[in-house]
Amino acid sequence: MIILGIETTAHTFGVGIVKSDGTILANVKDAFTSKNSGMIPAEVAEHHFDMWEKVLRNALEKAQMKIENVDVFAFSQGPGIGNCLRVGAFVARCLAQKYKKPLIGVNHCIAHLSIGKLRTKARDPVLLYASGANTQVIALEGGKYRVFGETLDMGVGNFLDSAARELGLGFPGGPELEKLAKNGKKLIELPYVVKGMDTNFGGLFTNVKQKIESGDYSKEDVAFSLQETAFAMLVEVAERALAHTGKKELVLGGGVACNARLQEMCRIMCEERNAASFCPEREFLVDNGAMIAWQGWLAHHAGRTLQLNESKIKPYWRTDDVEVDWT
Repeated sequence: MIILGIETTAHTFGVGIVKSDGTILANVKDAFTSKNSGMIPAEVAEHHFDMWEKVLRNALEKAQMKIENVDVFAFSQGPGIGNCLRVGAFVARCLAQKYKKPLIGVNHCIAHLSIGKLRTKARDPVLLYASGANTQVIALEGGKYRVFGETLDMGVGNFLDSAARELGLGFPGGPELEKLAKNGKKLIELPYVVKGMDTNFGGLFTNVKQKIESGDYSKEDVAFSLQETAFAMLVEVAERALAHTGKKELVLGGGVACNARLQEMCRIMCEERNAASFCPEREFLVDNGAMIAWQGWLAHHAGRTLQLNESKIKPYWRTDDVEVDWT
């Protein structure tokens, strides 16, 4: 069986084509970028409308197949930016109707975990999901993917992008911050905010902004210090989740997980507690269509399909609202 997945929760329009045995036939995307600002939802949605035909065509060419051969169409139904989600939902509905194939709505957060398990062979992990808008520690308990900890305000990726903007870097800012941080020499004292199993980045951002505006610190030291502080917060709550659940596997997901320093900190923590740290390839960490396609297959295999009137987007769809019946 062939599943085509469409990802449009934020800056990426992605199309993935996956076989039911987990073989990735294609994983093509085009991401919105900006040198002067962050994501303006209307502009990002316009980018997706402009790019969807090209990305779809490229994915089909890479998979060496015709769209008539697709058996199931899946799309990211939520959570995400409403303007962006609507584009993917519209395209998926049109394709499913035109070719008379099943339609599957996918929870974006769970798709990150599912593709991580597929690509790393982790069996029952805790997921440290670190992306632009989402920062969660997730694990399967009692038939749902429970959120054991999460951000109380902004996602860690939005924090990094906001700090990068204050430093005069473009969007996305995370990769540029990572480059600067490698040359940082001084650890600046910054607010470290962990509340039980949850994190808070708003106060940290305000403090970082003040330090940038003061002119007393180099960009390299600011980048180094904010990374060390924010990532230590993430690793702490991930370790607490491992201890609480008794699980022995940690899987990283989300675009921020591409950061080599965060990966290193997670490896060290897991080694110290005799656990395993897994990280899928970069193309499956960032938002991508293959993860939507794979989660679409899992849901379809469990007997889930959507009628057209059930395919409305869910911008605030919680991870722990989804009944897990496919594991």
